[in-house]
Amino acid sequence: MAAPNSSAPKDSSAPFFSIDAELPDRPGRAGVIRTARGDIHTPAFIPVGTQATVKAVLPEIMKSLGAQAILANAYHLYLQPGPDIVDEAGGLGAFMNWPGPTFTDSGGFQVLSLGAGFRKVLAMDTKRVQADDIIAEGKERLANVDDDGVTFRSHLDGSTHRFTPESSIRIQHQLGADIIFAFDELTTLVNTRGYQEQSVQRTHDWAVRCVIEHRRLTAAAPDRPKQALFGVVQGAQYEDLRRAAARGLTKIVGEDGVGFDGYGIGGALEKQNLATIVGWVTSELPEDKPRHLLGISEPDDLFDAIAAGADTFDCVSPSRVARNAAVYSATGRFNITNARYRRDFTPIDADCDCYTCENYTRAYLHHLFKAKEILSATLCTIHNERFVIRMVDKIRAAIRTGEFDELRAEVLGRYYST
Repeated sequence: MAAPNSSAPKDSSAPFFSIDAELPDRPGRAGVIRTARGDIHTPAFIPVGTQATVKAVLPEIMKSLGAQAILANAYHLYLQPGPDIVDEAGGLGAFMNWPGPTFTDSGGFQVLSLGAGFRKVLAMDTKRVQADDIIAEGKERLANVDDDGVTFRSHLDGSTHRFTPESSIRIQHQLGADIIFAFDELTTLVNTRGYQEQSVQRTHDWAVRCVIEHRRLTAAAPDRPKQALFGVVQGAQYEDLRRAAARGLTKIVGEDGVGFDGYGIGGALEKQNLATIVGWVTSELPEDKPRHLLGISEPDDLFDAIAAGADTFDCVSPSRVARNAAVYSATGRFNITNARYRRDFTPIDADCDCYTCENYTRAYLHHLFKAKEILSATLCTIHNERFVIRMVDKIRAAIRTGEFDELRAEVLGRYYST
């Protein structure tokens, strides 16, 4: 199942990113990102190991599922166990016994979403009255943003902390991931237009500071593996803001004349406009640098984003829904605890080659959840992660063979048939 040559050492003479194939008349492409700890063949789904672990699954198993890289979170690892401990262990990969490339996000999403009391889900309902002080019902604000950074209280113990662009980059350098992200401000779809404008400018200003700090730290530690820094494009649902943000990031360079190694597309995205928004952004970004779309994993979103020019993706959804008994199949997602599966002795998905589907039945998984056994989360997470990884692998192969549209019609026609 493992991706070909995903942990091969990087050829120092090769470019960081190269394109192997392109979709006709569309920005979608297949390529390779080369890191010090191995290659990432794109398009690629990057499973999320927030706290240096994909919940309930061993890193060795994630490798066998075909995962090419793992994304962890700077906010969570800063609070626990601390970036100094991860650094002392030899970096994120060594700490969690993961042999391939790693990503860390900047912590901006968690600082602001947890600070607003929404935890992993921000206010995305455009039908709500627009407002700039977004707080979940019954919660209090734990984070406050200013032009210099964010002051926040830990969701673990209430202690007060401060993130700035410089501290976020320092933390990510200590964590030692191969690909890191500039610190950005996350907004919601219900923030006012005026605030969105201020936020895009603030994120741009922070990006400048991130580049400066990243170059300083890189020069101060020449023997450490090189880390690639991605800028993050914000702007919510506004075309002019998205385009301006993307153009602005491409103009940011350090004293060495080098800017970002790639770009993230973040923030609030209306599902029905995802492809359009991604298309606005990718049309403004350089073609020779990779684009990472933060936080998607649904099949239609993946096809739309890839066609619009996104190269890599991360999302907690496959593992999160698995722990709540929701599993993917070729004909759609369903809940394994439904009574109809109590005596169903078939695999989750007959088309799946994962360990769970090759060895266990729906009836057994139904039993594990009803009995509240921990193994339920492990087996269903294995399946869900493999399902998404394998789908993106097929998309990558289809781009190279010129069969993307046929695959899209087949996969989405079956998945959303009911």
